[in-house]
Amino acid sequence: MKKLFLCGRSEAGKTSLTQALKGEPVVYHKTQYVNHWDVTIDTPGEYVENKNISMQALCCFSYESDVIGLLCGADEPFNLFPPGIINACNRPMIGIITKIDAPGAKVAMVRQWLEEAGCERIFPVSSITGEGIALLKEYLGEEKKG
Repeated sequence: MKKLFLCGRSEAGKTSLTQALKGEPVVYHKTQYVNHWDVTIDTPGEYVENKNISMQALCCFSYESDVIGLLCGADEPFNLFPPGIINACNRPMIGIITKIDAPGAKVAMVRQWLEEAGCERIFPVSSITGEGIALLKEYLGEEKKG
């Protein structure tokens, strides 16, 4: 299975997604440091929210993964990922739209943000209902390219 590096702002759903991918109950837990799990690298949201460390962290942890997952909640009020951010990385980049079941979810808008960032595939998911998790797991289980 591909190792997935998750990055997104605080409360975007990185830890919840990690729990859902592992089949564990989803329980909120504030990530305080980088967690290396069997198939995911879960980073604190502050890594993306702080412009002084966001690109360095993205590049650094991408070396330890097979694919980069940009997470953005469907209820996000704004986008933190600049257009073409994929050009700063040396790994495939996918987009993961979390909280698709949230009230006021704007999946189409978030999809556009992730497409502009350069994500090659986008997976809308809900860690609560499990919607979309199987497709993401299937992608992660595909044979690594190169």
